Amino acid sequence: MAVKQTSKKVASQASDVLQDGRTADDSKTAGGSALNQRQSGHSTSDAAASTSSDVLRDDDTSTKSKASAGSAVAQHEPDK
Repeated sequence: MAVKQTSKKVASQASDVLQDGRTADDSKTAGGSALNQRQSGHSTSDAAASTSSDVLRDDDTSTKSKASAGSAVAQHEPDK
């Protein structure tokens, strides 16, 4: 399977999310996970994927947070 990684654009957005003091912890978890996968080849943990999924469903979450969360969820490889 091809290695998935966070795009440069989404990594920049994730960095913004992490630096914004108004950002909720769940969004920071998603941003951190997405940023960690910029060039590492790691996959998203079950816990971070679940949190990222919550971020995607939250209507009050910013576009940058949702982009980070979407990237993190896309890179989740559940145990089989």
